[in-house]
Amino acid sequence: MKIIFMGTPTFAAESLDAILKSSHEVVAVCTQPDRPAGRGHKLTASPVKELAAAHGLPIFQPETLRFSDENAKKVREELEEFGADIFVVAAYGLLLPKGVLTMPPLGCVNVHASLLPKYRGASPIHAAILNGDAATGITIIHMDAGLDTGDMILQKRLEIGADERFAELHDRMAVLGAEAICEALAQLENGTAARVVQDNALASHAPKLQKSDGRIDWSDSSEKIFNQVRALACFTQRDGQVIKIWDVEKSTDDSFREQFPGVSKKFSPGEIISAEKGLLVKTGDGAIRITELQAVGKKRMPASDFLRGQRVGVSDRFRWV
Repeated sequence: MKIIFMGTPTFAAESLDAILKSSHEVVAVCTQPDRPAGRGHKLTASPVKELAAAHGLPIFQPETLRFSDENAKKVREELEEFGADIFVVAAYGLLLPKGVLTMPPLGCVNVHASLLPKYRGASPIHAAILNGDAATGITIIHMDAGLDTGDMILQKRLEIGADERFAELHDRMAVLGAEAICEALAQLENGTAARVVQDNALASHAPKLQKSDGRIDWSDSSEKIFNQVRALACFTQRDGQVIKIWDVEKSTDDSFREQFPGVSKKFSPGEIISAEKGLLVKTGDGAIRITELQAVGKKRMPASDFLRGQRVGVSDRFRWV
């Protein structure tokens, strides 16, 4: 089949790479415009653009594909000239108007990183970790005008490790997504692809994340904070300084209660219970140990190194004002 691929980040590049190695022909690629990145804010190509360029593919980078935009009209006309059988979309980042969805004979299919209808939206991998899910997966859908509401072609389930962080799960999901889209394309080509209607009553949403989602509320449960740090770039505040929290450990078997009797009465959420073997901090229902963090103007470091250069003691408090 002749395919136009639409995607932007590493997650999408994994699927593009798999399709390029298949019997299908990728005739063009759409990806987001180059964006500023790094400390120098230098314009940087997306992983999908870099891969497409390495294969000498035509590349389009429209700001939008909306019909009200004159530049988008030119892009749509050029895409139509390729005569693609199908568009494959994976973490593209732009909405496709109805006129684009219906352009290829086989329509558009999407590689979505959840077991739909759970976690429709922009951050399904984060949502799975934040909610402490034991499993997630990939769903390939026929795209329609809704947000991840199209009929499902196939799903592949993936277990989430109890201590797994976002980066590791993301990479495993990207590989699974590549396998799934190649399987779905084979079914679409031979006419056996399913169309399973999603149950909207079971739908949940994973909207685009905001920086504030990483703010730690120490009155939350230890489990919630642990999952938050697994999933996001998290931060707290001490003496007016923002501190990034890179890694934490849950206290197991209520051992901290035995070591620090009466802790719930003596300490408030955010207060440091112990500065030994990391920073043991009181939470809403117990305690959690910070093992890696980063102060302003400093490098990411183990909590033990942080303590050597900071005057931090019992009853000092992390907070957000």
